[in-house]
Amino acid sequence: MHRNGIPADSLEGVTWVKSRRSAHEGNCVELAALPDGTVAMRNSRDPQGPALIYTRAEVAAFVCGAEDGEFVAFTA
Repeated sequence: MHRNGIPADSLEGVTWVKSRRSAHEGNCVELAALPDGTVAMRNSRDPQGPALIYTRAEVAAFVCGAEDGEFVAFTA
């Protein structure tokens, strides 16, 4: 099991991917499936920086929340 905050470049043998809808300015997150079934997430502008580790259920819940608009900023 990997610890949260592990340097992303120490996760050897993984394939990092980002959304096809991602812009090319580098303001993206990238995901990698890990052998133990968890998912690593890193900042595409800092590929050697920390990777956050989530279960597949946590990633699915985040995606559902994003699709449902849970993270839309409220404006006055």
